[in-house]
Amino acid sequence: MSRISEIRTEVAPSGPGCADCEAQEPPGWWLHLRRCARCGHVGCCDSSPSQHASAHYRTTGHRPVQSYEPGEDWFFDYRTGDWLDGPELAPPRSHPLRQQVPGPAGRVPPNWMSKLH
Repeated sequence: MSRISEIRTEVAPSGPGCADCEAQEPPGWWLHLRRCARCGHVGCCDSSPSQHASAHYRTTGHRPVQSYEPGEDWFFDYRTGDWLDGPELAPPRSHPLRQQVPGPAGRVPPNWMSKLH
């Protein structure tokens, strides 16, 4: 594994869920969450319907992302496709444990599995 210098440990995550799904009208839902290790933007994974985390990379060029799932601490570099070693980021390190996956509660359709990528 490699490490990149763009990781900013002092930046807090943007919130407990996908910032872009929350901003949609109507609000969206996600499978798993990813946290930009440069600016803290929380976006949904590429298996989620809207794939906001990788869209954030394509828009901003912010390469490093960390899983925002409880118990996971891996980093990934969108530019190279490499898994990375990374430092501990500012808390919280994941979405709340009470938040269901997929989530959030009340927005996940009954046929959610058929909508994954």
